[in-house]
Amino acid sequence: MTDTAVGRAHTAPGGSDRPLTEAYDTALLDLDGVVYAGPHAIRHAVASLEAARGVGMRLAYVTNNASRPPRVVAEHLTELGVPAEAADVINSAQAAARLVAEKVPAGSKVLVVGGAGLEEALTERGLVPVRSMTDGPLAVVQGYDPSVGWQHLAEASYAVASGLPWVASNTDLTVPTARGIAPGNGTLVAAVRTATGVDPEVAGKPLPPMHRETVIRTGAQRPLVVGDRLDTDIEGAYNGGVDSLLVFTGVTTPAQVLTAPVRHRPTYLAADLRGLLVAQPEVTALGEGRYRCGGYEAWVDGGRLLLSGGGEDPYDGLRALCGAAWAAADADGAVPDGSKALAELGL
Repeated sequence: MTDTAVGRAHTAPGGSDRPLTEAYDTALLDLDGVVYAGPHAIRHAVASLEAARGVGMRLAYVTNNASRPPRVVAEHLTELGVPAEAADVINSAQAAARLVAEKVPAGSKVLVVGGAGLEEALTERGLVPVRSMTDGPLAVVQGYDPSVGWQHLAEASYAVASGLPWVASNTDLTVPTARGIAPGNGTLVAAVRTATGVDPEVAGKPLPPMHRETVIRTGAQRPLVVGDRLDTDIEGAYNGGVDSLLVFTGVTTPAQVLTAPVRHRPTYLAADLRGLLVAQPEVTALGEGRYRCGGYEAWVDGGRLLLSGGGEDPYDGLRALCGAAWAAADADGAVPDGSKALAELGL
């Protein structure tokens, strides 16, 4: 079994002889859907993070949500039982503000479409946040905030149409809340794009500006990205050339992992953040498209994923299924049907 599975492109989930808390020095944790959903902690998150910190792993919280300043997020985490300082939180507002600061002179006014998180990040960079075109901004920055409405989007549209540089903190189409999945910043960006015909420069995950911001602020040497989204967290890890752990406490389903293209394939899979605290089982290629993990064996026949064996952890079955599904997709481009196999696992 390998010590850790290192590399960007994965043909099967990886294995680690050691708990991930020992194999990596820093966990770069997404927040929404990983640590909390709205005001409530995700099940097992608080105890798992406490245990990870206790054995020396640094915890950094990396989020595309630009609505709240880092200190407010840190206070929320602390209230949930996850002690954190403002410096432990890196958000897409900070990455967006750095991009804007590279485009305009120091002290410039910037039109903000979003919340206090964007305003604070701009101020940190020596820029002046404003809310109207009449204030004479030299750029536009847009991020998620529940308060954003038609008037804000119209103001952004006027500014973008006038030719001002436009930076979006992220383009996530959805955001998990305590009540379910809600529209994210990507839907608000789409409104301005539709009105102007212009595309913004995007700062957040999965794009390089966010990874750059994270590395600058954390100094991580052996980081592990931990997230619940394939198109932001896992693709961001792929783009940054670092390993990733996908947890199933947010928006991604096991069925979606089976059909993931190369850039969306995580290194490791776990039900929740307890996966940080344990070694990861190896997925073994047996030949002829068959893969084994734990007591499970998976393969493709007639365009369908098949599963045999069993074990205590259904996620071992999912890991084996990923190996078979990803290998089949890479070989002929066809995505096998895994619905029956997932039902057998209760996933």
